[in-house]
Amino acid sequence: MQAHYLAGLDLHGRKVVVIGGGSVAQRRLPNLIAAGADVHVVALDPTPAVESEVAITVHRRAYADGDLEGAWYAMACTDDPDVNAAVVAEAERRRVFCVRADDARRGTAVTPASGVHRDLQFGVLAAGDHRRSAAVRAAITEALADGTSLRIDDDRRHAAGVALVGGGPGDADLITVRGRKLLAEADVVVADRLAPIALLDELGPQVEIIDAAKVPYGRAMRQEQINDLLVDRARAGKFVVRLKGGDPYVYGRGFEELQACVAAGVPVTVVPGISSPIAAPGLAGIPVTHRGVTHEVVIVSGHVAPGHPDSLTDWAALARLRGTIVLMMAVKRIDEFATALLEGGRPADTPVAFIENASRPDQRLLRTDLAHAAQTAVDEKLIAPAIAVIGPVAGFTDADRALRF
Repeated sequence: MQAHYLAGLDLHGRKVVVIGGGSVAQRRLPNLIAAGADVHVVALDPTPAVESEVAITVHRRAYADGDLEGAWYAMACTDDPDVNAAVVAEAERRRVFCVRADDARRGTAVTPASGVHRDLQFGVLAAGDHRRSAAVRAAITEALADGTSLRIDDDRRHAAGVALVGGGPGDADLITVRGRKLLAEADVVVADRLAPIALLDELGPQVEIIDAAKVPYGRAMRQEQINDLLVDRARAGKFVVRLKGGDPYVYGRGFEELQACVAAGVPVTVVPGISSPIAAPGLAGIPVTHRGVTHEVVIVSGHVAPGHPDSLTDWAALARLRGTIVLMMAVKRIDEFATALLEGGRPADTPVAFIENASRPDQRLLRTDLAHAAQTAVDEKLIAPAIAVIGPVAGFTDADRALRF
């Protein structure tokens, strides 16, 4: 057994090159981003989740010798062994440590099964036995979380079927205990773009990761394809976790996936998740309800514009309400929604708060009013994912002064 020297790397501001943009690279990126690395991905066809990640630089082309110039760390994550070998060879010439994802023994560094508990980071290496290292890491994580004694089961397997797991608003710590446990037992994970992707790095390489990202007005996997994937993998004897952002049933089309599984006779379970229309305002110090201020919360999809034939929302009725309106998927059309509410009678000085990238390190809170909401979104370059909170509670500031994102 080859022993490895465990070390913690300070990659903040330092160049890290990832060759390949598939699911293997995708699961490695969150930890690199969290470490503050200057990440460059070189890939001919990156997944939608990789391509849409704003915190990295993506070069859409094939690997070429010289791509590791100036790098402090490298990862060879393509599905072509010859390319990965070439990346490792260049890394050795440049004396840059390099992980080779398809054959760890031929690289010069190994990525451990890592975990985080509060301010504690830990890693597990098991001489290339990825299932064992993942199982040990899961056991350590569980033991640290609930204070129980450490119990390791290297061979735990879940019966074939599908679990629709709500991953919460983005931060990996906000998934439920049950959701994290089922994820650790998965043979296949079908992940949304807004799911807590950092959790994928906790999985062993034997776990099949399928990117089911739906990039707004960009690349997307059709819902019918997703349904078929869940059924096909489960029928092949696999335990499939459908990892979704927020809650599976809050604009997540989770019930359509459940219906597909039921129709196919596939066992399916649902794990609710913390939903972003409640969590995002809370993380920004904004309660969606408050005694004596609001008696209702309405969560509204911004997927279609007011007046569109497919719209099921009565915007005139919404405008007459005095409580809280939470708009999801509304960045592109915020001017149309604000206009509809103003025309329906909502006062122009109604407070509005935008929460961008809720629960992530780059969470941002913007405050304005209904009359200036659209211009604020343009001036501040608001990007998805973002939640708009409209109503008196959006003007509350006491909590956000005390909170640190």
